[in-house]
Amino acid sequence: MEFYEVLRTRRSVRLYSSAPVSDEVLNKVLEAARIAPSGSNRQPWKFILVRDENLKKELVPLCGGQSFIAQAPLVIVACGVNIHYSRGGYMGDMSMLVDVSIAIDHLTLAARAEGLGTCWIGLFNNEAVKGLLHIPEDVNVVAVIPIGYPRGNTFKETDSRKKLSEIICTDRYQ
Repeated sequence: MEFYEVLRTRRSVRLYSSAPVSDEVLNKVLEAARIAPSGSNRQPWKFILVRDENLKKELVPLCGGQSFIAQAPLVIVACGVNIHYSRGGYMGDMSMLVDVSIAIDHLTLAARAEGLGTCWIGLFNNEAVKGLLHIPEDVNVVAVIPIGYPRGNTFKETDSRKKLSEIICTDRYQ
């Protein structure tokens, strides 16, 4: 699939088929996350692949009751390892969020290129998810990502984005 088509047609998918994701396809998607750039090449990420049906169901109430999470054949919990470095001088211990977000973006775009749907879930109880999945204290959840083949034709372009002229300034913030 052409790169710009991937960008134009990636959508948050909330309805998944029960078709499994092959290891070959999954490894391509995970490899895309692995090779993502990070500040000073720290790579402060860890991805937990949740396949167990009961664990997926237990994640639902920890993610605002979004039941579609458990429908997906796989849920990826993207974690950020505290790098104890303050990017930009103000982000503090959470500066790893930038790096992990870049890796997640690589992952979601690669998934789209493979015909998979994802949804970047930002509504979750960090401490509860950490407890459920035995995530260490110095690591935090950055996103919960259901992944699988979508039911229906969800990969359409949208015109509900701001115009370029609304988001670009020259020389100064205007």
